[in-house]
Amino acid sequence: MPHPTGADPRPLTGEPLALDLLNTRWVDAEGPRDLLESENGLAIWLSGAPVREAMGPAAPVAGHAILERLLTARTALEALAASAARHEPATPGARAALNEVLSHGRIRRTLGPDGLPESGVEVDDPSWGPAWHAADNWLHLVADRPDRIRPCANDTCVLHFYDISKNGTRRWCSMAGCGNRAKAQRHYARRTGA
Repeated sequence: MPHPTGADPRPLTGEPLALDLLNTRWVDAEGPRDLLESENGLAIWLSGAPVREAMGPAAPVAGHAILERLLTARTALEALAASAARHEPATPGARAALNEVLSHGRIRRTLGPDGLPESGVEVDDPSWGPAWHAADNWLHLVADRPDRIRPCANDTCVLHFYDISKNGTRRWCSMAGCGNRAKAQRHYARRTGA
């Protein structure tokens, strides 16, 4: 099983788990990139903070079955994010795809030994864990503030973010990246009269 080698090459990390999974695809100067095109990239993603926070010590080691299930979840999330960006309801196909991922797990509530309630995730197969957690995170995001799930305003960028700014007006995946490029383009257009 591969272990993470190298740093995460993605330009945007640290978003909530569902969006972090979406952001395993990005575009840079070399063209379209996909972190999940290999099990080594999967190992890098699985070692990231959003996965560790969601799964805790149960975070799995990369494997082909986990990769397949994550790609299924990512495809469903891409369709849901596209609908959200258009401010449209999710399509029946996108809902069904996410619900299929969710059907492989559940939250089990029990009364713990200290008399307090406890919750734990159970999945059909451990390889469904990361995909199920990402799908479950999407449910939390749309239940909380669906209008804060956004694509980057740069037309050539494919990244998504969850806007946690106080006034909810964030437009760019990153001010250092896409935001600065947009400012530079506006400045150039003003100077050249274009």
